Amino acid sequence: MSKRIFIWVGHPRETSLASSLADAYTEGALLKGAEVRRMNLHDMSFDPDLTNGYHQRKDLEPCLEDWRENILWADHLAWFYPQWWGGMPAKMKGVLDRAFLPGFAMNYHTEDPWWDKLLKGRSADVFITADAPAFFDRLAYGRPAANQVTNLVLKFSGITPVRTFQFGIVKSAGPDKIRRWLNTAQKRAHKIAG
Repeated sequence: MSKRIFIWVGHPRETSLASSLADAYTEGALLKGAEVRRMNLHDMSFDPDLTNGYHQRKDLEPCLEDWRENILWADHLAWFYPQWWGGMPAKMKGVLDRAFLPGFAMNYHTEDPWWDKLLKGRSADVFITADAPAFFDRLAYGRPAANQVTNLVLKFSGITPVRTFQFGIVKSAGPDKIRRWLNTAQKRAHKIAG
């Protein structure tokens, strides 16, 4: 049975390095026979505000329903996004706020502080672009963007193992370095899909 991979580009702009990395990953996965579904944040139109928290639900827009269905369909997730101010872009966070809800990603217990992880059985790759070198981000700040998605979103809901790749400095990267990053994404997809 072929691997089912859901690729999500969490950059709000149509053209970005995150999108190019996702293109390379897609190509690598398809070359190894994987089934691939992809969504791009820039194509998603929804209200990102979870106004009343978990107390009162809003109906999900069609793109958020599709996003959730793709996660349930997939064996493996591959997310691509830029680190902005130590985290993800606001619109990307809006998808998580609106769609990664109790009953879908997790269920909190009423009698204790724990929760059930509802998305077990899936693995993930996380690709982050940044204008700081990965080693500096790790030493100075503890990798906040990577920790947020890896530990507080994916692993929190049972998705494991999660492998994180962080590329930087993007603003000064020349064509050779970008080519190496794209090659890394394609090779990783080969390994996952193989």
